[in-house]
Amino acid sequence: MASAELAHGYLALPQGASPKPGVVMLPDVWGLSAHTRDLAGRLAAEGFAVLALDIYRRTGRPELSDPAAALDWIAALPDPLVLETIREGAEALAAHEAVAGRIGVTGFCMGGQYALLAACGVPGFSACAPFYGMLRYAGGLDAAKKPRAPLAALPDLRCPVLGFYGEQDEIIPVADVLELREGLAASPHAGEVILYPGAGHAFMNDTRPALHRPEAAADAWRRLAAFLHETLDG
Repeated sequence: MASAELAHGYLALPQGASPKPGVVMLPDVWGLSAHTRDLAGRLAAEGFAVLALDIYRRTGRPELSDPAAALDWIAALPDPLVLETIREGAEALAAHEAVAGRIGVTGFCMGGQYALLAACGVPGFSACAPFYGMLRYAGGLDAAKKPRAPLAALPDLRCPVLGFYGEQDEIIPVADVLELREGLAASPHAGEVILYPGAGHAFMNDTRPALHRPEAAADAWRRLAAFLHETLDG
């Protein structure tokens, strides 16, 4: 695998000279980390050119002391600015010589939230795979910063979706996940939601042993790779 640090983030490329489909990977609230780079490398090994986006390149990376501070930061983050950052990253990835054909988007935690919003509001994505991103916003938020939550954006969905969530997630209520499933069923685009028993938030994160659920993570990864090949290849 080849890799490079770009202005837009970390680029991981599969072996071989021929161009591949691209995937924009959106990190969790902690930003572009060694864990995100590892996930990008793993997905590149599946045959995709992956840009792990520096989602904070236009806002600056926050200093977050605990999960409560992270949730406050997410609530104040301007969605239009983040979506513009995602659009710029997707366009840069599509223009790279190692990329040909379709582009997908995936993301984890906050990145899962923005992956779904991007699939509804950023042109050019052919697949979306969100992992345990927030689906509904609390009341009273600044409407200029938070125009609409992912569930409210679903009528504008532009591509197939495969979502991954845990039944024991303390941040994402199961009722919201079921509403997402219903919304995808009503969409003209293919949609599926996988809800894992015994898994909570960040079950993919093998750097956090208390949260990591190896069986759910392995199953989700297998499904993710198959979904991206089905939607992006050719």
